Amino acid sequence: MANPQTEPQTMTCHWHPATQTGLSCSQCGRPICTSCLVQAPVGIRCRECGKARPLPTFDVHPANYVRAIIAAAAILLLSVVIWYFVAVYAGNWLASIIMPLATGYGSGELISRAVNLKRSRALMYIAGGTVVLATLISLVFSWPIAVSLWGILAAGGGVLIAIGRVRL
Repeated sequence: MANPQTEPQTMTCHWHPATQTGLSCSQCGRPICTSCLVQAPVGIRCRECGKARPLPTFDVHPANYVRAIIAAAAILLLSVVIWYFVAVYAGNWLASIIMPLATGYGSGELISRAVNLKRSRALMYIAGGTVVLATLISLVFSWPIAVSLWGILAAGGGVLIAIGRVRL
């Protein structure tokens, strides 16, 4: 005669009756198989009890995008003004190398801080677009136009730096 306490209890999954399992939801107690479980911070839950929500870092609301665009506009204006003064006092060639990198770091960091360190693909586009626009506007204001291979590479580096700060 078998001891009922030492034998494992055999249950079938609530959603897949043909699948035997030994797991159950920690909230409602329904038996679930491995394909139906959701890992929750408080244990193993079924599909209904463990509703998946995005992490707060990736839960970006429209108000966050408005803040990011306002921060990007402020960064754009400030970087164009600083770029002009660096070009006047240090030279166009040096400004075309230093300023895209500085604009990239500043835009990525400040946009990230403006939206409370959130991450999304649209924030990446906003941060990268800020560097591209600042570079194009500054090239219009610099006379003679200082376009060099190093300036183009620096602008690409600035975009990568900005994107890296708000990357997914």
